[in-house]
Formats: sequence, structure tokens, C-alpha cells
Amino acid sequence: MEYTHNCSGTCSRSIRFCMDENHIVTDVVYTGGCNGNLKGIGKLCEGMKAEDLIARLEGVRCGFKDTSCPDQLAKALKNVLANA
Repeated sequence: MEYTHNCSGTCSRSIRFCMDENHIVTDVVYTGGCNGNLKGIGKLCEGMKAEDLIARLEGVRCGFKDTSCPDQLAKALKNVLANA
């Protein structure tokens, strides 16, 4: 299933991703933000379980900000799992 998360507190505006019934994440695409870095994050996340990504990405900060693009992905995944 495909999901979209509107980011808050980051340079990226949104994240689109797919997650199957086994919580495997694919097709992570950020809109806005640091293009090369976010493409890299998307490729690294490909095929991973949502729970593992949350454990790795949650709480990552960007400079002085309380969040980051990876942290926003963790928040999006947590939200999807909570509402499943």
C-alpha cells in the first residue's frame, strides 16, 4: 500500500513510500530537501522492515532542529503501524 507523510520541521515537504502486509518498506521518495542525501536514504531503506527503520531513524536530528528527514520517516512509519 502507498502512503504519503507531510513533513514538519524539515527542508523536505513530504515523503511517499510503500509498505506491504509484512511491514516491508519500498519506494521511499522525498519531495524537497537535500536531493542526493534523501535519494540515498530511500535506497538504504529499500526492503527493510518498518520496525527496524523506526529503531534506526527515530530521534535523528538535523543540526539545531528537533527532527530530521530520517526522523520524519520514522514518525510516518509509526503512524501507519499504529493505524493498521
